[in-house]
Amino acid sequence: MKSVIFIRIAAVLTFIHAVLHTVGGVFGKADPGPAAVAVAAMKANQFLLMGNLRTYWDFYFGMGLGVTISLTTESIVLWFLASLVHTHSEKLRPILLTFAFGYLTFAVNSYFNFFLAPVIVETLIALCLIAAAVTMQKSTMASPVPLTRAS
Repeated sequence: MKSVIFIRIAAVLTFIHAVLHTVGGVFGKADPGPAAVAVAAMKANQFLLMGNLRTYWDFYFGMGLGVTISLTTESIVLWFLASLVHTHSEKLRPILLTFAFGYLTFAVNSYFNFFLAPVIVETLIALCLIAAAVTMQKSTMASPVPLTRAS
């Protein structure tokens, strides 16, 4: 039961991360001064790329929205995975550890390129997933009986 709670906590933290990323990052406003000047420059300069006129702002905004979409999707997947703990723990453990590794590398990226808040949240998500994998017990589902021919 502990592992289910850890996975659900990770799912909720991931969803909160998605919401705050959207509000503060994707739709947030730049502070007056150098940040606003940089945003204005990103929006002002268009260039042709693969037959489309784009700006650096289009890429910045689109990638930010892409991260929001990914985080939201991951939160939903984690929520669903929690329901598989009791029946498929052996198969679930490597999936959770893969997500944990991803969130730890996400935290390292955030440390070097962003700021402390996402580092803390991403580390907490990874720790919850590791705790779930460690506390997970063997599945209670009976192993399938192979079909054999009657002799």
